[in-house]
Amino acid sequence: MLRVEDVSVAFDGKAALDRASLDAGDAEVVALLGPSGSGKTTLLRVIAGLERPDAGRVVLDGRDLADVPPYRRGIGLVFQDHALFPHRDVLGNVSFGLRMRGDSADAIAARARDLLELVGLAGFGHRSVGTLSGGERQRVALARALAPQPQILLLDEPLGSLDRRLRDRLLEDLGRLFDELALTAVYVTHDQGEAFALGDRVAVMREGRVVQAATPDELWSHPLDLDVARFLGIGNVDGQTAVRPEAVSVRRAAEAGDGTVERAVRTGPAVRLIVRLDDGRRLEALSTELDHPAANERVDVEIDPEGIIRLP
Repeated sequence: MLRVEDVSVAFDGKAALDRASLDAGDAEVVALLGPSGSGKTTLLRVIAGLERPDAGRVVLDGRDLADVPPYRRGIGLVFQDHALFPHRDVLGNVSFGLRMRGDSADAIAARARDLLELVGLAGFGHRSVGTLSGGERQRVALARALAPQPQILLLDEPLGSLDRRLRDRLLEDLGRLFDELALTAVYVTHDQGEAFALGDRVAVMREGRVVQAATPDELWSHPLDLDVARFLGIGNVDGQTAVRPEAVSVRRAAEAGDGTVERAVRTGPAVRLIVRLDDGRRLEALSTELDHPAANERVDVEIDPEGIIRLP
């Protein structure tokens, strides 16, 4: 459905995109994952028509979008800062694109009502957007983007400004909406958890290029190289070998032990253990046990061979 082919963009002589390519099929959610400055937002802007590429092209349903203005591309946009109209109420924001398209008043009212119910804001139509919470404003932005029934939805770090509780809630809601509406979407994030939760495929960007695109399981099991492995949080890297942290089993030492726990940090339901082995190596492990080894304790360490990754 969507193809981005060898797109390049430079600002003041510095490449923001360097022959970047990406594709998204019908009803597929592609999470675009990468650190700040990797080109994610620039690529999204090129797809939307807000940035003109120096080279390459964007094709949607077989149509080259080079000369198609943003408002005629059939693309919905959701930004991190919501970009709502402060002088319009919730209903006015959601229905804006429909009015610009010339839909009838009855059709606009019905569509806006259905969308507000879909995003969990039934009855909010006449509320001022200034009275809404951050999560509610993001729901309004999502409803506004969906109102004209776009062919593809682009989301640029839509949860980045929200606290963890709201992010988790909206993350679940977005996954439900994507499934329910069979949406084609490109979701930009620097958060691996968001990318893995929402993406049918995850495309990793680095220095203006998409360096690897795969399902979450494929990406976690077979990162392309050392940089991708480290960016995904696979810290047990030694030369051309990496060990996924869930493959490292750590237990209190029965006798002498293999090493010592340097740190034990709880990250919600799991505990991140950093172990210094007696041979000098450091390993990261994840434990879901309530009674886990603590810092300075001696431990036995086992590594599941299935968790060892050979890097090119």
